[in-house]
Amino acid sequence: MPRLSEVIAALDALWPPDRAEGWDAVGTVCGDPDQDVSRVLFAVDPVGEVADEAVRLGADLLVTHHPLYLRGTTTVAASTFKGRVVHTLIKNDVALHVAHTNADTADPGVSDALAGALDLRVVRPLVPDPTDPAGRRGLGRVCALEHPLTVREFAARAAERLPATAQGVRVAGDPDALVRTVAVSGGSGDSLFDAVRAAGVDAFLTADLRHHPASEARAHDPRTPLALFDAAHWATEWPWCELAAAQLDEISDRHGWDLRVHVSKTVTDPWTAHAASTTTDHPGAPN
Repeated sequence: MPRLSEVIAALDALWPPDRAEGWDAVGTVCGDPDQDVSRVLFAVDPVGEVADEAVRLGADLLVTHHPLYLRGTTTVAASTFKGRVVHTLIKNDVALHVAHTNADTADPGVSDALAGALDLRVVRPLVPDPTDPAGRRGLGRVCALEHPLTVREFAARAAERLPATAQGVRVAGDPDALVRTVAVSGGSGDSLFDAVRAAGVDAFLTADLRHHPASEARAHDPRTPLALFDAAHWATEWPWCELAAAQLDEISDRHGWDLRVHVSKTVTDPWTAHAASTTTDHPGAPN
């Protein structure tokens, strides 16, 4: 049975902390380096429901994609939401480790897992990491479809392959336009539109697209309009949990650790319902 320090060293080799963005907060949040680890749970968000799940599972280590404290804090009092998470984990001897932007740009990383879930062939990083001579690391991925699909068909594939959320997948574009190449980026991606345009792809799938950046991206070149697919943030990053769990499984087998590795199925997307517009008394409404 490995110690926490040994497991963390293996995870840091997959996602080196020094490759995280300067504003990020990655690494081990709580946990005794000398404690034994027999069961690990992967999840996107370090929220109360996931901490409780880790306790019920008997996990010794919770690995999440999103940080618990991104902007720092002056208290971990149990009277605060995040403080309750810390208390739950520490009282039950559950360590917490975070791999965020260092997992986004890894090879393979968050966007590779997203591409895999959508059955896309990865061609190259969308924003290459200049420190990688092999040209495989970086933010987002430029991908190709095995066979062209219409925008409508690709949206249906994304809705079917990604975890179900109240939002589903929003679409901007001609439903009958063909999609042969797609840029994907797990999590919030509307800061990447310059790179997406430079990649010359037919479509972009990401999360958290805002009105103005999306409108400007659609209007940038009317001759070859970019189709947009806006999925839920949590749903675009959850496939990484399965990838990361498989990577740790392989490390465990190689070292003879006999770890039990799990992926949380708890839906931590904050939106719980979606009501489609039904009014007919506004411009553009169906007759």
